[in-house]
Amino acid sequence: MRLFVGLEVPEIVADALGVLQSGVDGARWRPEENFHLTLAFIGETDRHGFEAAIEALSTIDAPSFEIRLSGIGFFGDKQPRSLWAGVEASPELNHLQAKTEQALRQANFNLEKRKFKPHVTLAYLRGVSQHTVMQYCSAHGLFSCGPFPIDAFHLYSSQLGKSASVYNIEASYALSSSR
Repeated sequence: MRLFVGLEVPEIVADALGVLQSGVDGARWRPEENFHLTLAFIGETDRHGFEAAIEALSTIDAPSFEIRLSGIGFFGDKQPRSLWAGVEASPELNHLQAKTEQALRQANFNLEKRKFKPHVTLAYLRGVSQHTVMQYCSAHGLFSCGPFPIDAFHLYSSQLGKSASVYNIEASYALSSSR
């Protein structure tokens, strides 16, 4: 199984993100049902790893909070790889992500060492110029959506599909309501 931990995007937010999905030739726009915010990418694992992930994530205790999407950006500098919607700075989100990463590392998962950059991927890019991407980001740079509540996080499985991956929530973990 290919696994990751993430936050679900409410339908109304997915609709707002979907409106942004045009105007870049060579973009492979993500289906709205695939919009999410990744907290940790686990990768390929067997049944034992799946069980270990479920157990590790069940130890996390964190409060619910709100986030707001803000701005548009891209990864890949001179060779843009993806377009994304950013997330406003959130100490609560950073806390949840750090606790998620810590729990998974303690369960012996070898996670990526990249700095956490919260975002929702809009499109994957191939052969799109930096100039084109910068024009798109400039045109949509004032995008903002939310705030919206985050009261749970999820363990997702990912199966590669012909046009897009199929994501399934395998387990959900409630955040405490005390703020």
